[in-house]
Amino acid sequence: MNGGVWSDLAGQDDAVATLRRAALAADAVVRGEQVPAGAMTHAWLFTGPPGSGRSVAARAFAAALQCPDGGCGVCPACHTVLGGTHADVRFVVPEGLSIAVSEMRALVLRAASSPTQGRWQVLLVEDADRLTEAAGNALLKAIEEPPPRTVFLLCTPSTHPDDISVTIRSRCRVVALGTPNIESIARVLVERDGISPPEAQWAAAAAQGHVGRARRLARDPEARARREQVLGLPRKLTNISAAFDAAATLIAASEAEAASSVAELSAKEKAELETALGAGGTGKGAAGAARGTAGILKDLERRQKSRATRAQRDALDRALMDLAGLYRDVLALTLRSPARPIHADRTDMTRAAAERWTPESTLRRLEAVLACREAIDANVKPRIAVESMMLSLWQG
Repeated sequence: MNGGVWSDLAGQDDAVATLRRAALAADAVVRGEQVPAGAMTHAWLFTGPPGSGRSVAARAFAAALQCPDGGCGVCPACHTVLGGTHADVRFVVPEGLSIAVSEMRALVLRAASSPTQGRWQVLLVEDADRLTEAAGNALLKAIEEPPPRTVFLLCTPSTHPDDISVTIRSRCRVVALGTPNIESIARVLVERDGISPPEAQWAAAAAQGHVGRARRLARDPEARARREQVLGLPRKLTNISAAFDAAATLIAASEAEAASSVAELSAKEKAELETALGAGGTGKGAAGAARGTAGILKDLERRQKSRATRAQRDALDRALMDLAGLYRDVLALTLRSPARPIHADRTDMTRAAAERWTPESTLRRLEAVLACREAIDANVKPRIAVESMMLSLWQG
């Protein structure tokens, strides 16, 4: 393990070393000392595949910038940053499909103020690939003319222009994270979460390099049950009708998972907003005030709907990755590959499939799953994309 604020980063030793050096240089800047040119910069871009720890690395670096000891992990500065309550660190965590320009302008304005605790103002944007064009332009202007003690930390899947504009990328130092290996993920689960080594190894393999997914599989029985349901779908593809039924099952499961993940937060938000707006009041003018708050409540509902849509797509994508892993295991077994299976607990099923399917048909099925992910990412309606995939899986 890396220790301190870096302990949750699995298999990212090179990135951690870079960030540690920068945090030391940043501390020297705070003390008014001279530092080598380029040792510290005001804008950073964290890239890597899903589950690699982009936001974890950015939060750890934010804590290290505020910590007098470079990220000890135990001081108040580290605890408040990692807990999301530090006065000089502002987080942009998109709940919907995009980050609006109004939100970005307000955050950039606040981040331009002097730090209240004498170190740095930090603006951390998770999923910066969801910035609208106008929001990206607002952020770009701030990066081009940065306040002296403000640091921008951006997280995106890659440096492709579709993920982050070339202009913003050119003004940031890139920290590239890779997919952590199974051993690194399992070690984090054992040492941080107290998971038994065998279960940690299984979860790390099944999560396909996604640390958060591995943690959910190891600790959440409902997550394991949903995975079992998804992996059981290929056996049910016996005819056209069954293919459409399987598609409906997959869509319904992703909707249920998304609804359960956002229901509590949405209800809490609505209750708090209604209380703040005086819901239930009976005094003079209460009826007029209620009419005036309708627009505010409608705006909240719109944002909650966008968040639910995002959650459903994320849940569906996790299911598709489980399916892709299953077909990958069948193909590896057919070709007698020494590669470790992703779904080690499904060897009986993969062995039976490998005996029935040709390598070509297995590959076509795998490609159908990946094509479905791409179609949904291109805004094809999930139900249409999943039904097309299921038909391809049935036909082989």
